[in-house]
Amino acid sequence: MDLLWLALGIALIFEGLLPFAAPAAWRRMLLQMQHFSDAQLRLYGLALLAVGVVLLWSLS
Repeated sequence: MDLLWLALGIALIFEGLLPFAAPAAWRRMLLQMQHFSDAQLRLYGLALLAVGVVLLWSLS
């Protein structure tokens, strides 16, 4: 269970890096994502999930 909290903490750190370091670029990225179709966003989400699973599997 501690590993899960550690992974969540690391994920939150990475999620917060861009808005902290470059808020204007982060805002532009979010505005561009509004123009993506649902299928494109799902594919992006699936790719992120797959990378995360592979990383967790390879590190365990």
